[in-house]
Amino acid sequence: MNVVVVGAGIVGAACARSLAAAGCMVTVVERGAPAGGTSSSGEGNILLSDKLPGPELLLARYALRLWPAVIDELSAELEFPSLEFERKGGLVVSTTEAQPLLDFAATQREAGIDARPVSVTEALELEPELNPAIVAAVHYPEDAQVQPAIATEALLASARRRGARILAGTEVVGPVLAGEDLAGVRTDSGELRADRVVVAAGPWSGEVAERLGVRLPVSPRRGNILVTAPMRQRIFHKVYDADYVGVVESSDADLRTSSVVESTRGGTVLIGSSRERVGFDDRLRVPVLRELAAKALRLFPFLAGVPVIRAYGGFRPYVPDHLPVIGADPRLSGLWHATGHEGAGVGLSVATGDLLRDLMLGKPPAIDPVPFGPGRFA
Repeated sequence: MNVVVVGAGIVGAACARSLAAAGCMVTVVERGAPAGGTSSSGEGNILLSDKLPGPELLLARYALRLWPAVIDELSAELEFPSLEFERKGGLVVSTTEAQPLLDFAATQREAGIDARPVSVTEALELEPELNPAIVAAVHYPEDAQVQPAIATEALLASARRRGARILAGTEVVGPVLAGEDLAGVRTDSGELRADRVVVAAGPWSGEVAERLGVRLPVSPRRGNILVTAPMRQRIFHKVYDADYVGVVESSDADLRTSSVVESTRGGTVLIGSSRERVGFDDRLRVPVLRELAAKALRLFPFLAGVPVIRAYGGFRPYVPDHLPVIGADPRLSGLWHATGHEGAGVGLSVATGDLLRDLMLGKPPAIDPVPFGPGRFA
């Protein structure tokens, strides 16, 4: 089978690797540089703690089972920098009301997630610098992290070893049709014939799908991150305020922020998180950065004395029902999608690649693919 994957971010890279490993002839088309979009501007989260019980949580659990093996395989086959995979665990805290956080954790435990309520004293043992004024905390030991840009490049390199081609600086401008079926894509460098075309262009997927002849409600949702100066490690988990889940699940177009704080292996601290739908406006706005900084101090007051050395932003692929879009598009034979993961694309990428491969090759998928089907937009 000849497959064109549009997009060389981490989801497109994972799809390319899974399909190439299964024997497909894969060409990845990327209008910019590989890993140059959303995958270069995230924190690399592989989280269970922020997902409501349901299809996305099942996909996340599947991904978390896959990641350790994928890391081992990539490390064995490539001479590559460390992917910095770490099961650092998450600590979710509330600074206002205890019961909503505890109730949410209880629903996750019913779904099989290791969500452990801890006392304030136990939370401070996990995070000694944490503000002791918190009123509740839940520890998620399964939460993990990976370096997203390196992981993307490694997945692409692994796909190349299996015969995939990567065409950077190549933009899809329209479809190649055979009757009413999609038979490839027209690019600014010529035609690419294919049996299947996979749109995995992150927040640009709606635009690409429209060029191919269908409407896909994927739009950009902007986020910002502050980066501190390097220091000795003083934060040991991914720590965030309980209202983060509400911000993730919100459909508001206006600015929503919540405190998310974690360290990197390089010694810096990453501070987020914001969400707003402003199109592809990439300007940094001081009020947003100020709000992120102020909320981070509620969790870790010591950060008041730490300089911020830079800030950056990126666009997440937002879908109104907050579920990824994975599978064949019933409106146009030959068109497939792997997009719409919003802020969870890094963590869900390897599961998305394997799920797409199984669906495309007619194999029984590991989880129910129906909730992610593009047919819900038909």
